[in-house]
Amino acid sequence: MSEFLKTRLLSHPSRRTMMKSLVGMGLLASMRTASAQDSLLVGDQKGGTHALLSAATSGHTDNAMIKWSLFAGAPMLIQALAGNAVDAGAIGDAPLAFAQDGTSTIRAIAGLQSDGTTTAVITRRDSPIHTVGDLKGRSIATLRAQTGHYLTLAALRAAGMHGDDVRFVFLPPVSARAALQTGVVDAWATWGPYVSTAVITDGAREIVNGGQLMSGLSYVVATVDALHAKRDALATYLRLLKTAHEWGRTHPDEYAAAWAADVGLPLAVARHVVPTMLGDVVTLNPHVIQKQQDVCDFMYDTRMLPHKLDARAIMDTGFIF
Repeated sequence: MSEFLKTRLLSHPSRRTMMKSLVGMGLLASMRTASAQDSLLVGDQKGGTHALLSAATSGHTDNAMIKWSLFAGAPMLIQALAGNAVDAGAIGDAPLAFAQDGTSTIRAIAGLQSDGTTTAVITRRDSPIHTVGDLKGRSIATLRAQTGHYLTLAALRAAGMHGDDVRFVFLPPVSARAALQTGVVDAWATWGPYVSTAVITDGAREIVNGGQLMSGLSYVVATVDALHAKRDALATYLRLLKTAHEWGRTHPDEYAAAWAADVGLPLAVARHVVPTMLGDVVTLNPHVIQKQQDVCDFMYDTRMLPHKLDARAIMDTGFIF
């Protein structure tokens, strides 16, 4: 690490605390000695892991062991993982099941437990839709077999309805936002930065979120090749990520400011989304695996997936941190 970066990183009290944690865990030494061959190629989504680690370490991870690639959504990230274009990334519980059904080259290596509220179904401010029941006969934009799709089906089931009671329009986030704004669709099921941008910038309203309807779990995943060739680097990355989430929970204002600068969105959007995205990085214990099995079973029952899955088959439980 350069002296400039070290000075910058140590210039703020909260970052000094973060640095002490990293030094105590040996993470900085690991990152300093990482060669280009050892560097992790990490795929990310807008406002995701890169924003958090950049905030917590003043960008240090951009200059060390991690090389980042940005993807518009989980399906694109999963495709990159399946093709070994990246070594690791983070995806939600529904995308993990989707990935398991479609490829054998990806494994979950840790969970991230949050409260589930980052995923939501939203509509326009002037929409007549106010409850889940009002969605009957309406069109909903989302990504197929991803968290927004899952939440919509879970909310419909809780309201005594079925997936056939609505019309899904499968669109990437940028197109979905435009479709909602122009009235092409009636609602949009999405997550995190997209929810907050629509609410804060566009005046959208939230109909329902995943707080009571979803597991609240997302997963750090890695390719089988990376697990063989870069296992130590992945273990270091998980410990770094766990420490960064702990830092973010105790420094929400600083994280929000850094997040806004990193993503290029207003601070008000950052303050809205940051609390929903932080969580606890957890090992893949039996409780976590059972929650993922419940997700797999729900997705099969609601025809999101064509096959029954055993969640244990995609879990690498060997990472302890």
